[in-house]
Amino acid sequence: MEILLGAVLPAVLTIVIAYLLGSISFSIIFTKLFSHEDIREMGSGNAGTTNVLRSVGAKAAACTFIFDFAKGVLAVFIGKLIFQYFAAAYPLAGVPAWEFVQYGAYLAGALCVLGHDFPAFFGFKGGKGVLTSWSIILLIDWRTFLFVIIVFILMVLFTRMVSAGSISAGIAFPISTFLFNYLVDCVWKGSVSVTYCMISVIAAALLGGLLVWQHRGNIERLRNGTEKKLSVKKH
Repeated sequence: MEILLGAVLPAVLTIVIAYLLGSISFSIIFTKLFSHEDIREMGSGNAGTTNVLRSVGAKAAACTFIFDFAKGVLAVFIGKLIFQYFAAAYPLAGVPAWEFVQYGAYLAGALCVLGHDFPAFFGFKGGKGVLTSWSIILLIDWRTFLFVIIVFILMVLFTRMVSAGSISAGIAFPISTFLFNYLVDCVWKGSVSVTYCMISVIAAALLGGLLVWQHRGNIERLRNGTEKKLSVKKH
């Protein structure tokens, strides 16, 4: 009963809420509002901000950017609140409350990204989860966010390809999580447990791996030299 109330119930609640929230595809919604078309039938066919920018324009892309980022923030915030409540009401022996709440953040983030990539409200065909992943990383650990965003910006400036930056950021996520959570927090400071380090690195590897996998078509085009560079549709 302790495990059911303390761990399983908050996990189930977080999974359902975060996935449904992630399933609200704002690129599809704003493209419908601005152009009355389906973004998945335009440009690259991806329901993401970059394709909206190329195919619809800056206004629709800006709205998509803001709302996709915000839903990741909201999902993690809700996940933390749920796990925080259950940590106080039904504490698990041997699990520090702060670490338990962070598990809620990772779980909410992962399910929000899955919802974004495979939205229940739009035929399970969504985007690649870049912006939503950014917001999740920011709320989980600002140090990792800075590391990942710097990698992204440098790669985009160097290649002028958002896909190259996104792929590099996906690879950088688990690497930076290991550097900060294990080497800094666990080994140097001794402020977190080895268990938390392992779980956080595995979660980051899964999220980063999903981001890279969602760009498998871009990877093939990068290898062939046919990947498009960043552009904006002008009206």
